[in-house]
Amino acid sequence: MANVVSQGAPERGTRTSRVESALKAIAADQESPERVRRVLEQALVYAGAVLAAVYAPGNDGELLCLVESAGVPRTLYGLRDSYPRAGRSPVAEAHRTGRPVVLDPVDLAGHAQARRVPSGDFHLLALPLPASGADEGGCLLTVTERADGFCAEDRACLERVADAVALTAPAAPAEGGELPPGAFSLAMDSGRVRAGDDLLALFGLDAAAFDGRVETLLGLAVPEDLPSLMSVVEADHMSIGDRELEFRVLQPTGPPKWLRLRGRLVPGGDGRPARLVGTVADVSTLRSDVTDVARVQRLAAALATAVTVRDVGKAVVAALRRPLRADRIALAELEGDRLVVTVLDPPEPEAWPEVWRTEWRGEWPDAPVRSMPTLAAALREGRARSWPAGSPLEPSLAGVGPGGLAVLPLPAGNRMAGACLIGWDTPHDFGSDERALLTACAGLAGQALTRARAFDAEHELVGMLQRQLLPRRLPRLPGAVAVARYLPSTAGLELGGDWYDVIPLPDHHVALVIGDVQGHSAGAATLMGQMRTALRAYAVEGHPPDVVVAHANRLLMDMESELFATCCYVDLDLEEGAAWCVRAGHLPPVLRQPDGRTEIAEAEGGPPLGVITQAEYPMSPLRLQPGTVIALATDGLVETPESDIDEGMAHLAAQLAGAAPTDLGLIADALLGNAPRSDDVALLLLRYDGMDLRPLRESWTVWRVPQAVGHARRFARRTLRSWGVTEHYDAALLVVSELVTNALVHTDGQVRMDLTLINDRLRVAVADASPRTPVRPRSIGWEATGGRGILLVEALSATWGTLPVSGGKQVWAELPLGR
Repeated sequence: MANVVSQGAPERGTRTSRVESALKAIAADQESPERVRRVLEQALVYAGAVLAAVYAPGNDGELLCLVESAGVPRTLYGLRDSYPRAGRSPVAEAHRTGRPVVLDPVDLAGHAQARRVPSGDFHLLALPLPASGADEGGCLLTVTERADGFCAEDRACLERVADAVALTAPAAPAEGGELPPGAFSLAMDSGRVRAGDDLLALFGLDAAAFDGRVETLLGLAVPEDLPSLMSVVEADHMSIGDRELEFRVLQPTGPPKWLRLRGRLVPGGDGRPARLVGTVADVSTLRSDVTDVARVQRLAAALATAVTVRDVGKAVVAALRRPLRADRIALAELEGDRLVVTVLDPPEPEAWPEVWRTEWRGEWPDAPVRSMPTLAAALREGRARSWPAGSPLEPSLAGVGPGGLAVLPLPAGNRMAGACLIGWDTPHDFGSDERALLTACAGLAGQALTRARAFDAEHELVGMLQRQLLPRRLPRLPGAVAVARYLPSTAGLELGGDWYDVIPLPDHHVALVIGDVQGHSAGAATLMGQMRTALRAYAVEGHPPDVVVAHANRLLMDMESELFATCCYVDLDLEEGAAWCVRAGHLPPVLRQPDGRTEIAEAEGGPPLGVITQAEYPMSPLRLQPGTVIALATDGLVETPESDIDEGMAHLAAQLAGAAPTDLGLIADALLGNAPRSDDVALLLLRYDGMDLRPLRESWTVWRVPQAVGHARRFARRTLRSWGVTEHYDAALLVVSELVTNALVHTDGQVRMDLTLINDRLRVAVADASPRTPVRPRSIGWEATGGRGILLVEALSATWGTLPVSGGKQVWAELPLGR
C-alpha cells in the first residue's frame, strides 16, 4: 500500500482532502446504522468507482464473506457473496498477501473472476484492510469502467476509504449479548429472535411472556403486509446489506400502528446470511390506516367465500383473536340445548376448562348449555356480553377467560345459530369500539354459519348417497389385502361418477375394478351404479377380462346414454401372482415392487366405454411378486388445473415409493392427504402377499361315451392317491359320479371336471354348456327313477352350489377329507 501512497502524494490536492473531510463527518455519526454504506459511497463519488464492496473473515475462518456493498449490483461483474481464503480470487490474494491486487480487462479475460460476467470491460482493485486487535481485517474491492482504470489520485482516495471502513465497520451483536431496547437479532436458520423491551412493547407483547419465535411477531402484522415482511425474514430471498421496511401492526381497537424496520444481514460461517440485526421504531404519526370498519369488511369478504362450518369458524378466529390479543376463542353451533363446537383456537383440549374436556367427542367437543347458565342467559338476550377479570362465573366459563370473557350470540334471522366465546388470561378492558366490533362481527358470522350448516348438511347427504352406490366393505382375500378410499368433490353438491369394486372369482382369482363416469350429476351417479353392477355380473359369469369390458361397453352403447365412462379392470390370480389388465380410456395401474421401486404399468388401452360399439380392449400381462402393491386411481387424484396427468402420475408413483407397505390404510390416507377436491377421488390399493398354501389342481375332460362316469371315477381315484389321499374318499367318488351323470344326462356339449385340494378340503366342480341350474326336488316317491343325485350331493358335501361360466354353469361341491 505504501507504493500506492507515494504515487499519489504529489497530487493529493482537493479530491483527497474532500474525501477525508467527508469520511470524518461520517465517523462522527457513530449512531448511524448505515455508516459503512455511506463510507463505501465515497469511493463512488471521489474515486470514480461503480461498485465498492467490503469482505471480512467469516465465523468459520475459511471464507471471506461480503459485509456491505454500494453501487451497481455486484452480479454484473461476477462477484460472489463469499470466497475461500486460500483461493486465487483477488479478494483472497489481497487479504492473504497484504498488498493491493490490480486487474485490467486483459488480466480479467483469463481470470476466474470474470467467468460469470455478462459483458463489458472493467478494471478491478482489491485493497487489504488493516487489522485491528483481534480483528483480522478484510478487503475492499472496487470496480471502475473507465478505460484507463484507477489513477494515482483515485487509489489515494480508495486508501482513505479503506482506512475508514476498518474504523467504522460495526461488529454484529453477539448472540448472547445485551440488545438495545428497540433492537432485535433474528437467527435466519431457526427463526429465533431476540428483541429489546421497547420493541416488544411496540407489538403489544410482554418481555417475560414472549416465546422468542419470529412467527409470533409476524402473526401480529396486518395480513396485507406479510409478503413484504417475509421477504425480509427469509434468507433465501435476500442478499447481504441493509434493509428498510415499513409495515403495520394490528391494535385491539382503532387503526393499526405503523412501524419502521431497519436492519442489516450479518453473514454466517458458510457465507450465507446468518442473522438479521437492526431496530424497529414507531412511525404511526407519519401514516394513516384503516379503522375497525375495514376489519369488519375483511371479515365479510372472508365469510362470503366460506363454504363449510369449519371455514366460517376459521374466518372468525382470524378476524378476532389476534387483533383482540385474545388467548382463546371458540365458535359453536346451537343444536337444541347443546353447543356443538366447530372451532377451538388453540385446539388442544388441555387449554380449555374441564367441562369442555370431559365432553370431548370425536374430533370436536360438545358443551351442554345447561351447565353454563350465564351463557344460556346471554343467548336468550341475543346481544354481546362481556365480563371483566374477577367476575363471578361458573367454572366452565371462568376458565375460558380468567382475565376477561366476551360472549357473542350469533343471530340468524329470528333464531340463534350459535355462539362465539373469546377469553383473555390477563386482565382486559372492554372499550366501546371493541364492543361495536364484536357486535358487527357476530351478525355476519351468524348468517354465514346458517348458510354453511345448510351446505354441510346437503354435502353430507350427497356423500351418503354416493357411498350407498359403492361397496360397503371389501372382501377378505387369500394371500392379499385390499383397501379403498373415496372422497367426494367439495366444489359442488352434485353426485359424482367415480367407483371401485373388488370381485372374488373362482379358483382364487380376484377382479379389481375402478372407473369414472363423465360429469357430476344424478345421471352420472345412476350410470355409475349400473356399470358397476354390469361389470360385476359379467365377471362372475366367468368371462375373461377383455370380454367383461367389451360386454360392458356394448351394454352402455345399447342404453343410448349421452355419457361415457372410463374403466380399468385387473384380473389377478392369487395363487400365481399373474394378472391381466384391461384399460378402457382409464389411467394405468401403478406398481410398487417389494424393493420400493415403482413403475407405471405399460398396459395397452382401448377407448372409453360407450363411445364405439365394436371397440377392442386388449389384455396386458402384469406380474406381481409377493409384497407388490398395485394402485388404481381416478383422475381426480392426479390431475389439477395447474398440472397434467403425467405429472400427477409421476407424483403418485413417487409417493407410493416412499410409503411403507405394511399398512395400506395409512398409505391410502397419505396419498389422499393433499388430493385436490375439485373432482371426486377414488383409490383402490391391493398388496399381493402370496398364498401360504397353494391348492392342488387337476382337470378331466369327460367324453360322452358309455363308460364316461367310470372313467371320471378312476381319474378322481388316481388323482387323490397321487395327492396322498389313500382312504376316506368313497363319498368324494360318489359325488363325482352324481355330478358327472347329471351333466351328461341333462345337458349337451362339452363337460369338464375340476378337482381342487387345499387344507384337506376337496372341491369337485363339473362344468357344462347349459345355463340351467339343477333344482333340488321337494319330494321323491318310491316309484321315481331319478332326482336323487342332488339330494345325495347335498347329503355328502359340506357345501355345494352353482356358478355361471361363459354361457354355461359349474356345479360344485366341497367335502372334508381325512388323510
